[in-house]
Amino acid sequence: MRETVIQFGEGNFLRGFFDYFLDVMNKQGLYDGKAVVIQPRAGGKCALLSEQNNKYNLYLRGIENGAVKCEHHFVESISRCIDPYKCFEEYMSLADNPDFRFIVSNTTEAGIAFDDTDKFEDMHCKGFPAKLTQLLYRRYKKGLGGFIILPCELIDNNGAELKKCVLKYADLWNLENGFADWIESENQFANTLVDRIVTGYPNDETKDIHPDDKFLDTAEIFHLWVIEGNFEEELPLQKAGFNVVWTDDAKPYKKIKVRILNGAHTSLVAGALLSGIETVGEAMNDEIALAFLNKCMKEEILPTIGENEESIAFANSVFDRFRNPFIAHKWRSIALNSVSKFSVRVLPTLLEYKEQNGTYPKGLSLALANLIYFYKNDNPEDAESVVSAMKNGSIAEILADTSLWQTDLSDMTEIITEYYNKIDTVGAKETMKWILSE
Repeated sequence: MRETVIQFGEGNFLRGFFDYFLDVMNKQGLYDGKAVVIQPRAGGKCALLSEQNNKYNLYLRGIENGAVKCEHHFVESISRCIDPYKCFEEYMSLADNPDFRFIVSNTTEAGIAFDDTDKFEDMHCKGFPAKLTQLLYRRYKKGLGGFIILPCELIDNNGAELKKCVLKYADLWNLENGFADWIESENQFANTLVDRIVTGYPNDETKDIHPDDKFLDTAEIFHLWVIEGNFEEELPLQKAGFNVVWTDDAKPYKKIKVRILNGAHTSLVAGALLSGIETVGEAMNDEIALAFLNKCMKEEILPTIGENEESIAFANSVFDRFRNPFIAHKWRSIALNSVSKFSVRVLPTLLEYKEQNGTYPKGLSLALANLIYFYKNDNPEDAESVVSAMKNGSIAEILADTSLWQTDLSDMTEIITEYYNKIDTVGAKETMKWILSE
């Protein structure tokens, strides 16, 4: 089988996401190509993956349409794994093969960054964009066509940001103008949005089924890949049955994900922790926590962002995902940097609800009161300046602090103070119950 994909990243996510998609397309006879995996950082796992012929077992587990579902797949879509720190020429020679058409990456959110200390002649550039620029330049010098580049890093406009880095290296390294023109005309850097929880090597009995598989991977059933552009004819992901959206604009899909999935987490996290609920799954089995989340979702979040077939279906999938018995997602880890998360994930909905209805939503307002109470009375993990402002300021001072919320929330002082005092008197869970009864 031909090698058609260059993949930066050998981690759990891509193996439970793109490599699985590629394997299914190959086995369905819809595609004919394998991925060559590039280890993006020194000290990675390329050698270990090569030892087991780049093949591994994948379990997809979760709840779908209310029923527990578990699938096993033996993934064989990776042809080889290259460590460019040890085999630089083998890496660079990939540019010479005209069969390569796609580049896929997941090098963490910090991976798409420009570092002006990387040099063109370096065999060990630190950054992924620098390594990519070296490869693309060799491709250009060979007179070959460019690539469709699908970054999966979780940053805004990931394709555009990666392209920006490549062009900055072309300028820094004084590469001829023709190269920059070739980047623009022959390559497509697609902005994408990915969504799937990949939990990696399991901690349960599944690992005993494949004791020799060091790359055994587990993930949830749900997946979503939103891609700006339409490459279905070359990469038939939809035809293979995957939840892939080809679109001209990924922003509306990101808004749905951030406001619904991330907003649900952030609106419940403080109340759950103050109620002694440790995991998301436990919250789904708690009558009051579940009812509170339902209120926030169905009465406040969905009506504000717009109830349509896509947003309702996504909201329903979120509740299935939260109930997944195979994922012990701890609220304490979700609570990291909750102030900035609240300002991005929940506050826009809260403010838009007020604009549309003339009053603040009770559920999301209580979520903010819970957050303030949690920061004042627990041990939150956040920037020192944020924790200090939350612990030492009065409610009025906190709400007026634009460095926390990027806006002045002083007109919420009365409602937040009322809710805060209620939490202090009867506890977070009874306060959620009180809100639900109003």
